[in-house]
Amino acid sequence: MSSLREQFHDYIAERRRRRARLVTKDGRCIIEYGNINYTRNFAFLADFWTTFVEIRWRFVLFFFIASFSLSWFIFGLLWYCIARANGDLTWQDPPSDHTPCVQNVGGLTSAFLFSLETQTTIGYGARAITPFCPGAVALIIIQSLIGAIINCFLCGVILAKISLPKKRAKTITFSEMAVICPRNNSLCLSIRVANLRKTLMIGSQVYGKLLRTTTTPDGETIIMDQVSIDFMVDAGNDNPFFVCPLTLYHVIDKRSPFFEMAVDNIHSQDFELVVFLDGTAESTSCSCQVRTSYIPHEFMWGYNFMPIISRSKEGKYKVDFSNFSKVVPVATAHCSYCYHNIKGHHHHSTLGCENQGFEVIEIDDPPNVTKM
Repeated sequence: MSSLREQFHDYIAERRRRRARLVTKDGRCIIEYGNINYTRNFAFLADFWTTFVEIRWRFVLFFFIASFSLSWFIFGLLWYCIARANGDLTWQDPPSDHTPCVQNVGGLTSAFLFSLETQTTIGYGARAITPFCPGAVALIIIQSLIGAIINCFLCGVILAKISLPKKRAKTITFSEMAVICPRNNSLCLSIRVANLRKTLMIGSQVYGKLLRTTTTPDGETIIMDQVSIDFMVDAGNDNPFFVCPLTLYHVIDKRSPFFEMAVDNIHSQDFELVVFLDGTAESTSCSCQVRTSYIPHEFMWGYNFMPIISRSKEGKYKVDFSNFSKVVPVATAHCSYCYHNIKGHHHHSTLGCENQGFEVIEIDDPPNVTKM
């Protein structure tokens, strides 16, 4: 039972370690903000445009329906008050020669309908304002202006949400795993990225940040120490031609933070590699950023990606996305020190290991040995 309990605790600890990431695979940042002063919350109201653009669609639709319905009802009450003050309502029994402020408004329902028709510029013709009430003239001007402001604001919010660069980022995907293998006479960390649309990303820049907990020589613990990771492509890291899936690679040399890692200890490390791709959409000219992250158990040492680009007999290029995240094993040194033939820093013992089942026996010299 104790063994099962230990295995269960190890399993839970492993699941928690895998879930402990700052950036999800689809680019969302998981972080909590606490102990924020109450007065600082009003900063979100001051920047109300960004707040409305970033809230969820359900709240946008709620504000859309509520703002129009509430404005129609409030102005309907105002039109009802004007009609009541002028004696236009049906229960007030106006005389036959009475001049109303608004024709055919005899109750709250008809006042609400007139408010709706005014703000939406429907104009059925049954209800209309007369020029004999200055208050009614002023109110119709105010309602028209407020209605135009509500229309412009909410339509702008909806268009801004539809055209957010985040939606363009959904069509750019990264490989699920990162691989470490020899490439161009160097030990490299490689990942794949693909643009699912045929429209290009202009001015693409790819870079990474290694997040880990470090301790300074002074004893200070830095929870989220960020180390820059440079990625390259075969054609260079400046403005790659992003027309087909690209394999990005980082050279693991003495300057790389991965230099001290090996096949037998990389999965026990505590770090997170966040990869960024910045670019401008060709069709909308909007800048966008795509993010993903890799934690230690998503690194595969000694593997390489399968080829996915082929060319037909007719000369057409074809991309097979079924092999986008598939890998194949390749011969790879188990650590960077071994790959670069650096002595004295191997993670494995160079003296071999003792075989406990080995039995030492004595062998007599064989007789009649023929010498040549």
